[in-house]
Amino acid sequence: MRRPWAALLLALLVLVPFPATATPRGIGSWVGAWGTSPTTVPASDTTSFEDQTLRQVVHLSVGGSTLRVRLSNEFGTEPLVVGEARVARRSGTGSAIEPRTDRRLTFGGRASVTVAAGTPLLSDPVVLPVAADSDLVVSIYLPQRTAGRTVHAFPYQDGWVAAGNVTSSADITPTGALGKWHFLTGVSVAGRGEAVVALGDSITDGAETTRNTNRRWPDQLARRFQQDRGLRHLGVVNQGISGNRLLHDPNPPAGTPAEGFAAHFGQAALRRFDRDVLAQPGVGHVVVLLGVNDLGQAGSIAPPSEKVTAEDVIGGHRQLIARAHAQGVRIYGGTILPFKGDTFGFYSPENEAARQQVNQWIRTSGEYDGVIDFDRAMRDPADAERLRPAYDSGDHLHPNDAGMAAMAEAVPLRLFR
Repeated sequence: MRRPWAALLLALLVLVPFPATATPRGIGSWVGAWGTSPTTVPASDTTSFEDQTLRQVVHLSVGGSTLRVRLSNEFGTEPLVVGEARVARRSGTGSAIEPRTDRRLTFGGRASVTVAAGTPLLSDPVVLPVAADSDLVVSIYLPQRTAGRTVHAFPYQDGWVAAGNVTSSADITPTGALGKWHFLTGVSVAGRGEAVVALGDSITDGAETTRNTNRRWPDQLARRFQQDRGLRHLGVVNQGISGNRLLHDPNPPAGTPAEGFAAHFGQAALRRFDRDVLAQPGVGHVVVLLGVNDLGQAGSIAPPSEKVTAEDVIGGHRQLIARAHAQGVRIYGGTILPFKGDTFGFYSPENEAARQQVNQWIRTSGEYDGVIDFDRAMRDPADAERLRPAYDSGDHLHPNDAGMAAMAEAVPLRLFR
C-alpha cells in the first residue's frame, strides 16, 4: 500500500522544475569541447588580482545540453580562492553575455571554493544548452590577492578584468585586458561522443592567426567535423603550447632574453601527456605535431647541451604512441612543417636533414595509427624546404590563416570514422 507521503513526494517531483545548477541524472560520459594547456610564468611576471573579476572567452568545438568547467591552480604556490564563478553564452563579440543563459558554477555544491596549490578543480555539472562553434564566457571572481601563476600565455583571444564581483553582470566595464587565459583549462559537455586532442606547439596553438577569429587548424578541423553528419559527435581539444618541445622542459640560458618568456613554453610533451591528453574527457584520438622546437631551440632559447638528433625525436614519438595505446587511444603522427629561412634561426642543413628523417619515419614506419602529412600540404612546390608563400605568416615558420585552413583540410577524416 502506497504511503500518503510517497504520493506527495511524487507530485512534487513532477511539479517542481529541475534547477539549472543541479546535477542532472543519467549523465554517462563527458566529451572535451574546449581545452588549453596550463603553464607557469617567468619570475619577472608579477601579475596579481584582488577583488576583481576575470571574464574570459572560450570557443566550443562541440555542443551539448549540460557542461562542466575545469579550473586550475596547478602552477600556483598558494591556495587559489574563488569567490564566485559563472558561465554564460556570449552575446556579440565583446564582453557581454546573454543574461538568460547565466549560470552559477558550483564545486561540490559550494559557490565559493579554495583550490590547493598544485591542483585542478572540476565544477559540478550545470544545465546550459550550448552549440558547436560558439563562444562561452567564464567569469571568475577573485576576492583575495592572487598571483596569476597558472596561465596559458597565448590565447589569441581577448579577455577582460573588472573591479569587484561582476560575474553575473550582463556586461562589464573593464579596467584592463587579459593577454592570457588565467586559471581556466577546460570545458566539457555531456554526451556520447569522443574528443580529438591536438598535441603540439605554436603551430597548433595558433601563433600568427588573426586574433579573436578562431582560425587555428584545430578550430577549423572541428568545423569540418560539424559539416559531416557522421562526425558531429567529435569534440576537438587544442593542447598546443607555443614554444613547446617533445623532449625538454624550458631551460633558458642564464642572462639571455629567453629568461623573460621561456616559462610559457610549458612542460615537455612527454611530461604533460598524461594530464593534457589522457586525462581529457572522452579522449579517443590524438594528433601529434611536435619536433620543430626540439630541432631548433638548442643554442639560442635552450642550451647547446639540449641539441637532439632525429633518433632522439623519433624515440620521443614512440613513447607517446606506447602510452596512448596503453590507454586504448588512437594516435596519429603529423609530419613537421618546413622552416627554411625562418626568422628564429632554427634552420640549418643539419636540422633540415633531421626533419626529413623524422618525417620519413612518421610516413613509413607504420607505428602511428595514421599519418597526417602536414609537410606535403604546406611546402612550397618550388622549394620543398620552405613554406608555401600563400600559407606563410611572414616568419617562414608559422602558417597564416590560409595555411591553417590548409592544415585542417590535410587531415583525413577517414581516421575518425
